[in-house]
Amino acid sequence: MSISTTRPGAPPPGTSPADVERRVRLRRMKLIAAGLLLLMAVIFVIAHLLEPQHPWAGYVRAAAEAGMVGALADWFAVTALFRHPLRLPIPHTAIIPKRKDAIGSALSEFVATNFLSEEVVREKLARFSLASRVGGFLADTGAERITAELAGLARGVTTVLRDDQIAALLESMALRRLDEVKVGPLIGRIGADVVAKGDHHRLVDVVIEKAHQWIDDNPAVIIGVVTERAPVWTPKFLDDKLAERVYREVESFARAVRYDPEHPLRAAVDRFLAQFAQDLQTDPDTIAKAERIKERILANASVRSLAGSAWESVKKAVLAAAEDPESDLRVSLTQALRSLGRRMQTDPDLAAKIDNWVADAAGYLARHHARSITGIIDETIARWDGEATSQRIELQVGRDLQFIRINGTVVGALAGLVIYTLAQWLL
Repeated sequence: MSISTTRPGAPPPGTSPADVERRVRLRRMKLIAAGLLLLMAVIFVIAHLLEPQHPWAGYVRAAAEAGMVGALADWFAVTALFRHPLRLPIPHTAIIPKRKDAIGSALSEFVATNFLSEEVVREKLARFSLASRVGGFLADTGAERITAELAGLARGVTTVLRDDQIAALLESMALRRLDEVKVGPLIGRIGADVVAKGDHHRLVDVVIEKAHQWIDDNPAVIIGVVTERAPVWTPKFLDDKLAERVYREVESFARAVRYDPEHPLRAAVDRFLAQFAQDLQTDPDTIAKAERIKERILANASVRSLAGSAWESVKKAVLAAAEDPESDLRVSLTQALRSLGRRMQTDPDLAAKIDNWVADAAGYLARHHARSITGIIDETIARWDGEATSQRIELQVGRDLQFIRINGTVVGALAGLVIYTLAQWLL
């Protein structure tokens, strides 16, 4: 058995200062109502004792008696809402604890019908002129505030997210996407388009130029290769002359290819590239080879680490921009938001479009999901304990209900006085 450590009379855990104040005011009103009942009882006793010697005391006694009846009746009615009077299980008492779920459902339905209906929502938004208000906010100080909040959000996100997790996520997403794509046909289509437009000629020119420069700068290498492969029985001077002749022919051929745009070798390269692009799209063997090359590239550790490097670069750039109020990113975003705010204020067509979009979205939500939105009332009250629900509601409206007891006492006393007076005069 657990023993509560809460002091008697202390507010329950989670009670707000406003609830504490409401509880004090409720107790004060209960004391006033109870004090008025006690006053009626004292007056009744005194008047009853004085009535044999003083006939006028009968009027006072009748008023006090009726006042007590009214006070007791209204005390019973008010108490029966929240608990069993005198802890007696009288039928149709403790209504709120017993019917809390039905009350929550009815309240939820009432709010959905009367406050979240599509007509009400559209009418409120039409009077509110959201676009104009938001535009004024952005044009004033809202742009800077939003940019600062987004910068703080960016810092928070990059702080919370673990680098290894983000890198692993980016890597898995990239690898999964690349694994799903056949690179052969994709490269083939790109290559065919490049060759058809002649955009590859610049690359071919660079390759031929570099090849010619290398041949021109390294004659000894070419001559050495030729002489090394010459037969052992040929004279050396003959090998040297042959090697020099071979070098001149190679250099002359490279120069001709370099400076002649219509050289047959260039045409052969064009035909080869066009056919290769076609094979990448249609030839199964070429496509399979491209896939194997792709798999070897993706399996390379350096390639797989690119995701981590990319995230590190992005993270550093975002943090640097977020920390610096004068960064291009923050300045551009602020200016864009401020410009949007001015347009929302000065462009009636844009403001009308935004208001209509918001009204349509809110109307759609109200039309299709109002009951789901207010369902939080059902769910919250359903989770509450019956007694706790009763206490919460009593805390909000109990003080006003005590006026019913006070009014019942006063009205009962007046009614008793009138009835007694009429009885004396008529009977």
